[in-house]
Amino acid sequence: MATKIVMEALSPTMEEGRLIEWKKQEGEPVAVGEVLAEVETDKAVMELVARSAGTLLKQLVGAGATVPVSSAVGWIGQPGESVDGGTTASPVTGQRPTGPVPPASAPAPAQPSSRPAAEPSGRVKASPLAKKIAGERGVDLGAVSGSGPEGRIVKRDLEAVSGERSVVSGTIAPPLTSHISPLTGFTDTPLTQIRKTIAKRLAQSIGPIPTFYLTAEVDMERVAEAREALNAAAGDQGKVSFNDIVLKAVATALRQHPACNAWWQDDHIRYWDAVHIGMAVAVEDGLITPVVRDAQTKSLRQISAETRDLAGRARERKLRPEEYTGSTFSVSNLGMFDIEHFTAIINPPEAGILAVGSIAQVPAVVNGQVQVRRRMRMTMSCDHRVIDGATGAKFLKTLKMLLENPLALVW
Repeated sequence: MATKIVMEALSPTMEEGRLIEWKKQEGEPVAVGEVLAEVETDKAVMELVARSAGTLLKQLVGAGATVPVSSAVGWIGQPGESVDGGTTASPVTGQRPTGPVPPASAPAPAQPSSRPAAEPSGRVKASPLAKKIAGERGVDLGAVSGSGPEGRIVKRDLEAVSGERSVVSGTIAPPLTSHISPLTGFTDTPLTQIRKTIAKRLAQSIGPIPTFYLTAEVDMERVAEAREALNAAAGDQGKVSFNDIVLKAVATALRQHPACNAWWQDDHIRYWDAVHIGMAVAVEDGLITPVVRDAQTKSLRQISAETRDLAGRARERKLRPEEYTGSTFSVSNLGMFDIEHFTAIINPPEAGILAVGSIAQVPAVVNGQVQVRRRMRMTMSCDHRVIDGATGAKFLKTLKMLLENPLALVW
């Protein structure tokens, strides 16, 4: 009996996936656990593997298609076995016996009907979205040809008449906007899965979370000197970055202020024993936060090696779900882009995130005298449901002390 291949939830937050490439073609044998396709999830590129053995009978979607979780993408069965859709695979060539197979990624274009399809009552058939658009734009659906199933009018049919104006009750409706609009010089780019997730997650944060911000300026002279000495002694064994030192200091400070190492859970607050720091990493089409787990137990060298590995694989979209989920506090550093100061958006359910700016040489008063010092500004975004002002301020005070006295990080 043929087995359906479904789009699996390849990450904890995945709701849909984009099938990037089929690794198996129709008619090819498949073993259990063998890679069928590559799928772009909301965070990474993952492999969709076979859950049963047999022959790939049919690909239901082509490369580039976005499919909801649990929806069918293909069939596995015995050669020649029929599947839903009325097609089979030949036991010898893998071709459908009814003739040549058009590529899945380039289906034949739908032929619009010469007249809109009408329901038995005489009403024009149209999708709910098409009806909504037509109502907003004043388009007479009776004058639009449908290209959907059974001649149903769909969104693309209304886009095709975007340059036209429809007369409704004696008024002239504005034209629909589309690629054939007289306004030219733009490019519409479909949302990637990671960009969809960023939009959804951050919309959940900036609106409902009562956020306040605390900013502190840190003297980084001693950190800079300590870093130079460490890197000189390390030679080719790997360099320590300022960001590595900040992460180590944050982990140490959170151990002293566990009230900031917490999740908001609607009906309770979860205070974590271990410190799992999410570090924001910019990737080609968005942002991902690899997690340094149990950061409070790791040395500066260990954190440095782990951050390099995680950041590199994050940019290649090769992180496993457990490597970018479960952080208890996050750090976003834009100092390398010469950004002096910014505020970061909390990643729920976490209660705080630290925004780190650039290190700049500025005049500062030291022991009553003006000196040029390396200074850095950092801003903590706090969920007021979990962290009170004084609580956040005490955490920042400790963090500032650790960075200004880096020897405290090795105790």
